[in-house]
Amino acid sequence: MSPPTADWIQLQDRFYRKQEIYTMLWKQVDLSKYMIAAAPFGGPLALVRDDRKVLLLQKQQPVKPSIYLYTSSGKLMEPIQWDKGRIIGMGWSEAEQLLCMLEDGTVRMYNILGEYTQFSLGKEAKENKVIDVQIWGTGLVALTGSFQLIAVTNFDEPRPLFLANTGINEPPHSWTVIPPKFTLSRHVEVLLAINSTILVVDATEARDERLLEGPFRKMSVSPDGKYLALFTNDGRLWVVSTDFQKNLSEFETKSQVAPQQLVWCGTDSVILYWDKIVLMVGPFGDWIKYPYDEAIFMIPEVDGVRIISSEKCEFLQKVPAVTEDIFKIGSTAPGAMLYDALDHFEKKSPKADENIRSIRLELADAVEACIEAAGHEINHQYQRSLLKAASFGKCFLEIHNADSFVDMCKTLRVLNAVRFYEIGIPLTYTQYQRLTPEALIDRLISRHQYLLAIRICEYLKMRTDRILIHWACSKIKISNDDEDTLCRMVVEKLANKPGLSYSEIAMTALKAGHSTLATKLLDYEPRAGDQVPLLMSMGQDELALVKAIESGDTDLVYHVILYLKRKHQLGEFFRIINNKPLACHLLESYCKQQDPELLKDFYYQDDRRVDSANLSLIESFQQKDLTERTKKLKNSLRLYQEDKEHLFETKAIEESLKLLQIQAQLEKDFNQPFTGLSLSSTVYKLITINQGSRATKVRNDFQMPDKRFWWIKLRALVEIRDWDGVATLAKSKKSPIGYEPFVEECVKAMQYREAAKYILKCDAHLRAGLFLKIEAYQEAGEQAFLQKDLETLKEIRDKCPNALLQGQIDGYITQLASSR
Repeated sequence: MSPPTADWIQLQDRFYRKQEIYTMLWKQVDLSKYMIAAAPFGGPLALVRDDRKVLLLQKQQPVKPSIYLYTSSGKLMEPIQWDKGRIIGMGWSEAEQLLCMLEDGTVRMYNILGEYTQFSLGKEAKENKVIDVQIWGTGLVALTGSFQLIAVTNFDEPRPLFLANTGINEPPHSWTVIPPKFTLSRHVEVLLAINSTILVVDATEARDERLLEGPFRKMSVSPDGKYLALFTNDGRLWVVSTDFQKNLSEFETKSQVAPQQLVWCGTDSVILYWDKIVLMVGPFGDWIKYPYDEAIFMIPEVDGVRIISSEKCEFLQKVPAVTEDIFKIGSTAPGAMLYDALDHFEKKSPKADENIRSIRLELADAVEACIEAAGHEINHQYQRSLLKAASFGKCFLEIHNADSFVDMCKTLRVLNAVRFYEIGIPLTYTQYQRLTPEALIDRLISRHQYLLAIRICEYLKMRTDRILIHWACSKIKISNDDEDTLCRMVVEKLANKPGLSYSEIAMTALKAGHSTLATKLLDYEPRAGDQVPLLMSMGQDELALVKAIESGDTDLVYHVILYLKRKHQLGEFFRIINNKPLACHLLESYCKQQDPELLKDFYYQDDRRVDSANLSLIESFQQKDLTERTKKLKNSLRLYQEDKEHLFETKAIEESLKLLQIQAQLEKDFNQPFTGLSLSSTVYKLITINQGSRATKVRNDFQMPDKRFWWIKLRALVEIRDWDGVATLAKSKKSPIGYEPFVEECVKAMQYREAAKYILKCDAHLRAGLFLKIEAYQEAGEQAFLQKDLETLKEIRDKCPNALLQGQIDGYITQLASSR
């Protein structure tokens, strides 16, 4: 095994390495003939014949161009037959969708299997044509023939946005974009190289940076959005901050020809590619030259550059600091000493013990360094040796948390699995951390690498639901089996995954024309909230209502009921909800508040006469017009009369109608409002307007009980302060309500003298308390003494303000106390 430093090249105080990852599986692919777009994070390549180059038509070469999708190992994933217009540019989204920008402003988004959706940039792009495009992970900016910039910043909801007017009348020498996540405004910024300066254009303005170093033939923004690399017309490479406040470095390339590609290697150095030459320039002006005999294509990554040629895929990167510390010749870093100690231990050399002793205090750091360095290695042997060194070092530590070691072992197994040439995703440890395992699983799913995705999820203890759902959807799309076979196959595969949602699978089946299969699959959907809407979209209305009712979610049942009401004729709507008590109950509750007319129709069709009568009765109370109220009451009476079990209701409505007639006559006679009052209120009001005889007649007409009439009359007389009338009432005959109410009502009216007239008519045991209420302390004391009520006497004495009376009451108390 060659030493790890064999492919290292020093650039000032830094080391870079170029490692071969794959020998390409494709055969005789001349990259110079193609327009190429590559996805970051080890993503796929898209190649289409470049129509800007005049090429000799080869034998058996199709006349219509195709877009070829390859993995980084050169394995053909999918050929896409191109049937549209001229492609201006290609790029990849964060979700690994290939975007093809057409001359007429149409943007097609392909998944890795060749399925696409599309959107348009609008009339401006269609009329003036698109002449160039810049694409990043979540958006794009197109440059039209009228030099208008049109941006789309969200591929999920593509909304073309016109940026500020550039004011230019010729194409820029070069241009690039700074994605929104790197700008202070969080909006995309476009950099246009115009004459000797650069215009910075966003949605609101076009700002001239007033540079003099141009024209700039090429430009490239660093992966973190902080730096901008520019290639000038006189062959200089100039690196500045993206806000143009810092001049970082300049380098003379001595080439008057602009490079074919200008990309960043991480954020440390810049790489320029001319035909057969790759030049890497470091931050201090040092450089490295790599010769190539064939055309290549460079793909910038967050931590380096992928280099694709017809023969191999390589990765050029700055050697990670932890790797440099361990493997650099002459290094005495703790990690290097530990790695060396393992080598001596395997050779049975006593120097192993010396190395361990020398780093005893830093041994934990050395272990962690070896673990981290293992993550940055692509070579399996170095991964093993570094992890073995870490394991060796752990033996000398009394306490050590092994979580980082275990996590790195898991990570390396995942990375090695996806780097396998059949999969072709050459992720580095740094890229994996940035991408996240969840996003990696999504990329495997989109490639239909279901088995590997499931094994990784199980290994990392992640849920496999989305993998199985995607597999089932794909199976339904491509399978020629009958619906029963497909249903059985899908259900058997997903049976051991409780809680997994079938709604997306059922929707896929519906779109594929398998409506019966979709209905069967929905029987297994555990969440009614997902199941019911899909059933409605399939036209399974009654089944949707049944499932909503079974869920117990009243909001969901309401949703279905209102949907059915809008969709169906009234008769069909009622037929569906009949015999479903919960649906009927909820419909009633809704209609009582929102739609009484619908409730009438519902009761009528179901022959629910009593409910119809109740509804008509309620409506009558809401009517202010006497005629309308009478009409509603008569309708309610008719419906009640048809049911012999509701005689009480029938009698009550008859009396209500009779009372309405009397009230109408009273309004005519006395020019006072009576309609709507209850019987008691009617009598009360007649007494208050001194119409006692009419009140008595009304009372007799409705056979009002004596007790109620006396109560009403007493309160009415007190209300109008008719004390003679109160006295007459009390004397007319023995009171059916007693005489205490007379006292109480007079007390409420603050008429203590009137109240005193009736106290002696009350029961003896109540008199003392009643006298006390009107502050007649002497009479209260006498009555309490007569009743031998010692507690009340004490209460009277405490409340009495007259000292003489207090003495008298004390005498009563003494007499009662001595008699006991």
